Amino acid sequence: MSFCRIPGWFVACLLCIMLVSGLAGCAAGGDVRMDGPSLFGDAAATSGEPEATLKFYFGGEKKAATDEVWAAVSDYVKAKGLNVKFSVNFIPWPEYSGKLLVMAAGGDRWDLNFDSEGSFKQMASRGSYLRLNDLLPVYAPHLYDRYRQQHNLPSATIGGDIVGLPWSIKMNQRPYAGWRVDLAEKAGIYREPESVRTAEDVDSLLHDLKKAYPNQKLSRIPALPLYVVRDEWVDLGFHGLGFYLNDPHYKVQAIEDQPFYTDAAFMSKAWYEDGILNPDSKIDTEDAADQWRNGKMLFTLTSHEWAYAADPGFADASYRQQMSLLYPDKKTVNRSPIANVVAINRNAEHPELVLRFLDMLETDERLFDLVVYGIQGKTYELDGGKVKYPDNLNFSTSNYMDWGGQWALWKPQFLRPTETYPGDFWKEEARFAELPVNVDSPVEGLLLNDQSISPLLEERDQIYEDYGKSIEYGMVPDVAKALSDYRMLQKDNGLDTIIREVQRQVDQFLAAQHQHS
Repeated sequence: MSFCRIPGWFVACLLCIMLVSGLAGCAAGGDVRMDGPSLFGDAAATSGEPEATLKFYFGGEKKAATDEVWAAVSDYVKAKGLNVKFSVNFIPWPEYSGKLLVMAAGGDRWDLNFDSEGSFKQMASRGSYLRLNDLLPVYAPHLYDRYRQQHNLPSATIGGDIVGLPWSIKMNQRPYAGWRVDLAEKAGIYREPESVRTAEDVDSLLHDLKKAYPNQKLSRIPALPLYVVRDEWVDLGFHGLGFYLNDPHYKVQAIEDQPFYTDAAFMSKAWYEDGILNPDSKIDTEDAADQWRNGKMLFTLTSHEWAYAADPGFADASYRQQMSLLYPDKKTVNRSPIANVVAINRNAEHPELVLRFLDMLETDERLFDLVVYGIQGKTYELDGGKVKYPDNLNFSTSNYMDWGGQWALWKPQFLRPTETYPGDFWKEEARFAELPVNVDSPVEGLLLNDQSISPLLEERDQIYEDYGKSIEYGMVPDVAKALSDYRMLQKDNGLDTIIREVQRQVDQFLAAQHQHS
């Protein structure tokens, strides 16, 4: 979810479909209580190694108890022989990926960061992440074995180099339309369950809501994500390029050249003119998830996860939502293992220590509870095996639980039920991902290298920022002319050269997959 050199159609799909938030899970574990800074006996490391500071970056806002929790994490791992402390830093989601790219390009030093699919591919293709082939089996043997069992390291491998550590959750994020049903019902607006299925259905609902609440901000989501699903477009996560899922040849094309892009542009234009799209939608950098949960928007796009979460995290208990799956008969690719990933910076000072820490997290349930949930009695409570917020806290006001960017650190063997995700929630997510309409991407594991076409891609992204984004948000006076001009600008910038190089890499990847199979 980058706001630097990553086109807005990709941002819209991630920020609007992925309501960024903490997640939890479904396995029970031991009762762990932490009562103060010296929780684990002598905090001095037993290894005799000098103390090192591991610098981590995650997305979102830093929660109040973060430093206290990670001081306790430090005490715990020191008692286990890993003499480290932690500098845990957060960058707001709208700025996160862009800042990572700038930091990496400037040679900044840190040890570990969270990343997500699109920006991970960009960072990896630029050599921003450390090669782990030799280090991973030695310093994180348990984690390495887990990856070998799950066969998901190829998704984080580029040119034979392992450059990331993926998560292991199976899910699909095809979009659900969501709206504030408490306000809709108050205005006499009703929709049958699962009846909002198409872009036209969404359009009708949005106009009804706008008529009922003309002075409220309604939505900041352009129409494009709806049409991407309608036409079964597969996003390569690479500068607005993709292909159609039903194309047996996987012909790489530019998104702006597709008929559905035109349909979306005209729909967004109508929404903008009718006041459905917030006037500041194109430049709004506030977290879309926070806006939805705090009642600042009446409509959202989200996923199966948040359509069925027991607690959607609303700031006000009177808020209620209704959800409807869009285009349920259309195929959509499942989330990638690198949808949530951690990676070690190429300039990291302590990669071996980071891997040792991650290996401990793979095998130590007590450490996992501490890192993911925090300090019992302060940041969470246990009710049997279920994690609960302390009485005076909830999803929106949590002092640590559901902190942003934790997801790549999840261990299914240790995840506990929570108020948001009870019981077998993650088994149900996996079941949903295995429906016939939800399929694995045919190019899963492809990491595109942009070295030979980097200047063209930089200019392509700039043209998008200058012209394409306004088209997608309906802010151009003449849609047809703007589309024609935009497409010509991209073509004159060497689009054919870009597509040839990307197609070459896609074909090479598919041929290798066929050979291995």
